[in-house]
Amino acid sequence: MNLFRFCSGLKVLGYFMILLVFAVVALSYNAVIINTWWPILIESSNGALSALACLIISLFHFLLVMLLWSYFTVVFTDPGSVPEHFRSEVESMEAGTSTDQGAFGSLGYCPKCRNVKPPRCHHCSVCQRCVLKMDHHCVWIVNCVGARNYKFFLLFLLYTFLETMLDVVVLLPSFIKFFSQAIKHSSSPGKLASLVLAFVLNVAFVLSLLCFVVMHISLLSSNTTSVEVHEKNGDVRWKYDLGKKKNFEQVFGKKKAFWLLPLYSKDDLHNITSLQGLEFPTRSDIDP
Repeated sequence: MNLFRFCSGLKVLGYFMILLVFAVVALSYNAVIINTWWPILIESSNGALSALACLIISLFHFLLVMLLWSYFTVVFTDPGSVPEHFRSEVESMEAGTSTDQGAFGSLGYCPKCRNVKPPRCHHCSVCQRCVLKMDHHCVWIVNCVGARNYKFFLLFLLYTFLETMLDVVVLLPSFIKFFSQAIKHSSSPGKLASLVLAFVLNVAFVLSLLCFVVMHISLLSSNTTSVEVHEKNGDVRWKYDLGKKKNFEQVFGKKKAFWLLPLYSKDDLHNITSLQGLEFPTRSDIDP
């Protein structure tokens, strides 16, 4: 039995996960802003407390905007697929080079797509196509994470982690008061349930996201994808590991003003070939 034919069912699961993302965002917004800190901002006579509420509300909305911007960008950005004309380009370029590997380095062949594929390209059984510099297929975004949207995925992870961490910190005092309020019946059951559920969910997301953030920081620092972790040969230095700074620039670009934004500058898109997912510099290209 070929289990991979059932992978297409993950797409259906992915649409449910998108709804779940918005449900968690709505629940958190209700607990943090509507039920907790907005009433403090408009009702408190304590100037310091009102200033803190204003800061929390502003920071919450900033992180929420960046989270959603990054999320929609990674969802709707094609991670990159092998161009239809890639085989003819390779043949014409290799005809004019004396190297054994050709202009695009070591090429592979995909028996499912029946086509040559660039370095670091892998076949996705869910998308049913080869994805450039594939990292993994993410059900949360109903899309593959690859060369052209990896930065957006990392920013989505970062801003989601920061947002959920903020939610946990600002809801913690209210969560501690939950038990006394529940005993005294001093608050509505619906409000208490919303607060507790939002707190517990955000704690769960913080813990799980922390693991993903640490893992992808490690992958980014060595210029490795989740798939390539299994391809590296022991202690031999990965051939695409150009050093931490250059590895970072291979994903985020060289323009610092764009590093924390889910977009690239035109110069980076034009000058950094790895962002297109077809050609990647190796250590042999920069080492003397």
